[in-house]
Amino acid sequence: MDIKRVIIGSDHAGFALKEKLKAHLRKKGVRVKDVGAFSQERSDYPGFAFDLAKAVAGKKFSRGILVCKTGIGNSIVANRLAGVRAALCYNTDAARLSREHNDSNVLVLGSHFVKEKQARKILDIWLSTEFQGGRHKRRLRQIEDIEERIRDEQ
Repeated sequence: MDIKRVIIGSDHAGFALKEKLKAHLRKKGVRVKDVGAFSQERSDYPGFAFDLAKAVAGKKFSRGILVCKTGIGNSIVANRLAGVRAALCYNTDAARLSREHNDSNVLVLGSHFVKEKQARKILDIWLSTEFQGGRHKRRLRQIEDIEERIRDEQ
């Protein structure tokens, strides 16, 4: 795993899993920046997801991890920012393909569907898998073109 630093965030429903993933990453020597939540007290995911996605879009971090109950809300928020390719993954195959084919830079997990052991496996594969390039690079350029067209229309 060549990733040395990641940013991570969750809401209250993802807090417990986020804390376990932070410990897992730190054991592997990865530095972790946590944008919250900092307890299981009820909180809203959009702010955490936005803060994390903004840091990834701004290239302050090359990778980010978001955790909420289903992962759907975090995915919706994170993918609103140009340059963010957030992938909701419930299994290792999706994690691997999200990196190989889509060069995903934000991993989104749903704590209601993915338990700690599986989440660790998903995370490890996602962090260690390289983007394949090739035909997939052409498709990423198309996504970047769409993001630019959106910016121009605003």
